[in-house]
Amino acid sequence: MSRPVIVVHYHELWLKGRNRRFFLGKLYSALRHGLDGIPVDRIEQPGDRFLIRLGAGASIDEAIARVQHVFGIAYYAVARPAERGMEALCRMAWEEVEPLQFSTFAVRAHRSDKTFPHSTMEIEAAAGRFLLEKLRAHGRDVRVRLREPELTCHIEVTPGPLLVYARKIPGTGGLPANTAGRITCLLSGGYDSAVAAYQMMKRGAHLSFVHFYGTGARPGESSLHVASGLARVLTRYQFTAKLYRVPFEEIQREIVRYAPESFRVLLYRRMMLRITELFARRERALALVTGDSLGQVASQTLRNLAAVNATASMPVFRPLVGTDKMEILEIARRIGTYDISSEPFHDCCPVFLPRAPELSAKVEELNEAEATLDLASLIAMGVRGATMEKFTYADGRVESTEPRAIVHTPSGHTATLQISKE
Repeated sequence: MSRPVIVVHYHELWLKGRNRRFFLGKLYSALRHGLDGIPVDRIEQPGDRFLIRLGAGASIDEAIARVQHVFGIAYYAVARPAERGMEALCRMAWEEVEPLQFSTFAVRAHRSDKTFPHSTMEIEAAAGRFLLEKLRAHGRDVRVRLREPELTCHIEVTPGPLLVYARKIPGTGGLPANTAGRITCLLSGGYDSAVAAYQMMKRGAHLSFVHFYGTGARPGESSLHVASGLARVLTRYQFTAKLYRVPFEEIQREIVRYAPESFRVLLYRRMMLRITELFARRERALALVTGDSLGQVASQTLRNLAAVNATASMPVFRPLVGTDKMEILEIARRIGTYDISSEPFHDCCPVFLPRAPELSAKVEELNEAEATLDLASLIAMGVRGATMEKFTYADGRVESTEPRAIVHTPSGHTATLQISKE
């Protein structure tokens, strides 16, 4: 008996015209990388689909779980290959549906190989009649329902094998990993920024992460373990990642010492953007991404977002700006970051929180408040204290390196950053 194959369908990639080959090549590479460590005989592309032929000893369940993390897939299924003939096709359809429980069914055929001697309607009629007779002969009380059946038996006639399957699994959608350039994400440790990162990865961007942490937490409550855990989960979707870890409490103390109280959080966020841009340029990123959601907290009113954004020289993407908290939490649960973000940790932003934060700051007001600060020294302070952790996905696992120190050249805080070899 032939081994089952995984049939992978894409949708949005059809819109890419002459660039389609590039995107399909990236999807092929992502499937290969995602299935690393699982025996795979080959990955074929008969017509408008990919077929993953698993090798001896491969776990179907493990392969399905891996494919679920690959962007660019509309849906996929575990299919039974059949010999090229109506009799063999009908027998394989029966093997597929016989163990399943349902009261109504339909057969849907798709014929991309026009040399096959039977039309789509002929395939559906013959297979449907065969299944109905077999089911009735086995005492099953079933009937055909063409609209919204409980079970649909799918038959695909490809230039390669004939495929039969009855369970379509929704894919992640989007575009294949690493097709849209590089972006750097301000990763807080909460629910929002991890979901924002996922949304940009889903559009093909490759992300690096910058996390700002406080040093005054009790043992075991540092946010570093949360940021590392989130980066580890997100790496499964893009296969490699870097996490820059920046100590922020001393910078906050300087802001508290010299700046107006109501502007503190906004000035924290402007400083974070400036430092993150340095790491973004080192990564050759073209934009930044944050987890801001319009109006969710005081710093995320429209005027405050605009006033904070004014300090950035790169585009700042906010994919969650129109998303409410319940929607964000639902995505976090689905992608595997919810439990990590739910762990207790010391968030640096609420430290020295103002009693009455500004809700409608102007750019000029924040510029004036920053005039009392030595911005270059504060940025250099953050860079000098930073460390970097690398993550790599291989063989079904994400491995990370020990964090390494980051230094900058003497020519100024905007200089190229280098990794210390010590």
